[in-house]
Amino acid sequence: MIYQRSSALFVEAEKVIPGGVNSPVRAFKGVGGTPIFVKEAKGAYLYDEDGNRLIDYINSWGPMILGHAFMPVVNAVIEKAKKGTSFGMPTEIETQIAKLAVSMVPNIDKIRFVNSGTEACMSAVRLARGYTGKDKIIKFAGCYHGHSDSFLIQAGSGASTFGTPNSPGVTNGTAKDTLLARFNDIQDVSRLIDSNENEIACIIIEPVAGNMGCIPPKEGFLKALRDLCDRNNILLVFDEVMTGFRLAKGGAQELYNINADIVCFGKVIGGGLPVGAFAAKNEIMNHLAPIGPVYQAGTLSGNPLAMAAGLAMLKELHTDTELFERLNDKTAYLHNGIAQVLKENNITHTINRVGSMISVHFAEAEVIDFETAANGNNETFKKFFHGMLNQGVYIAPSAFETWFITDALTYEDLDFTIKAIDLVAKTL
Repeated sequence: MIYQRSSALFVEAEKVIPGGVNSPVRAFKGVGGTPIFVKEAKGAYLYDEDGNRLIDYINSWGPMILGHAFMPVVNAVIEKAKKGTSFGMPTEIETQIAKLAVSMVPNIDKIRFVNSGTEACMSAVRLARGYTGKDKIIKFAGCYHGHSDSFLIQAGSGASTFGTPNSPGVTNGTAKDTLLARFNDIQDVSRLIDSNENEIACIIIEPVAGNMGCIPPKEGFLKALRDLCDRNNILLVFDEVMTGFRLAKGGAQELYNINADIVCFGKVIGGGLPVGAFAAKNEIMNHLAPIGPVYQAGTLSGNPLAMAAGLAMLKELHTDTELFERLNDKTAYLHNGIAQVLKENNITHTINRVGSMISVHFAEAEVIDFETAANGNNETFKKFFHGMLNQGVYIAPSAFETWFITDALTYEDLDFTIKAIDLVAKTL
């Protein structure tokens, strides 16, 4: 495929935008080459500025669960825009989507809308600290909760070692309150808690990791986390920015039958527009201003366009009783096809899948945490990425990102993808 116009647009973008992109992964630093500039999208397909059509497996990193330009969402935004785009005042639609979200998700009474998943996770941690009166948090190496200072911490050596900042601009003072644990290692979490007795406000986790590839929790891991939190008066925060309303109507809480104390949302809940949210039981949520002491605010929170898109999306998910079964079936079909052709071509790999999230790791060992994910062959992935791109299939330009399946994908699209993988595998 030819990407002459994309290349020219990237050169122009670099002159006025840092790195030519407004989010780092778009720059193709992990795979090399020049990023693709999208002109439009519809259903399961992207159309770039050079006129190429690509089957899309990132789907704006998750929210396009029903496909690009899904007409009920588009029409809702158009009609709402005709009446004004922002007021900074309450609107009825905020209550409507809040009621629907609360009815779909287990174990929440109230929800507050913000503008991104980053903002949702940042606010959830502040709420947890304010509610518990404690300062420290535990996060897991490889789990991404946005670019808030508290989360940009790399793992130290030893179970009780404080994290250190891995981005300039994050202070050591912030880093000292963030403790790093290994995903799927409950003993590591337990040691951190014992070493910081009565100091930990919350444990925040992606219940299914999506930022080191798709990595599911081991059987019993989330239940063990819940038990540890209960015994030590620690709040359990589920970052369901990716999994919420995607793995089930009620997200990972419903799928695994585990109740979190605070849940963060993004992606799907915005129907493609910038929306995040965090939610909990009344006892916790009533600590938020204006009725409680924990301050959180945002002029554009509950923006009517974003609320219209999110409400239209949630209504579809709520009423389509077969959606999640279709998504799971399509993802399983893709999984089986990928596994077969990679095996036939003697390509070392392992595949992780939960619901409509899937990732291919070019590693021999089971991928269960950041360390095992990092052992994958990144050079093979780079060749694989560009090979797939040349075949007309767009996957995440990083070995550490999950693929997202959309209901707009047909089985013909899946067969095309499997055939493309077979062709690319013969060149690896």
